[in-house]
Amino acid sequence: MTYIVGYIVGSLSQKSINRTLALALSRLAPPELRLTEIPIDQLPLYSYDYDPDYPAVAQEFKDAIKASDALLFVTPEYNRSVPAALKNAIDWATRPYGSNVLNGKPSAIIGTSPGQVSTAVAQQHLKTILSFTNSPVLGQPEAYIQFTKGLINDEGDIQVPSVAEFLTGYLRAFTAHIRHHHHDIPGL
Repeated sequence: MTYIVGYIVGSLSQKSINRTLALALSRLAPPELRLTEIPIDQLPLYSYDYDPDYPAVAQEFKDAIKASDALLFVTPEYNRSVPAALKNAIDWATRPYGSNVLNGKPSAIIGTSPGQVSTAVAQQHLKTILSFTNSPVLGQPEAYIQFTKGLINDEGDIQVPSVAEFLTGYLRAFTAHIRHHHHDIPGL
């Protein structure tokens, strides 16, 4: 079975190293996973004032999540937390009240940064947020990737064998996580 994995890049930059990582993951993904970006760059800042007249761009965003079997959050770390754009996207996904498209949707988190601790703190914050939305998050392995020059080439291939091996294992674990939750939760 092939699972459609919508990936959400927390950075709005087209040159984001997290976007580069997401594309590399798409190339490494096993045949069971088809990764597709769900963009967040056009979403306005959420306010409940939008609820009665939900914007088309937000509905398209929610529809893309609904059409996905699972979600992969690829997040940078801004000031020891998640970027505002990513939190805003999650707010749109769960509103208006009673229409949370993250509910029961299996997810995983990964991120990259030039720093040695990478995106560890942002990922912990994101796990807390996703837990509240009732999105079952892959617990292990955790994936904090230090982005170094030459890690990913221009074609999107991981150039460090140990990192490629780790990411391949991470994607296998994510596949098992998705499979587990799709067997356990009818209707997903």
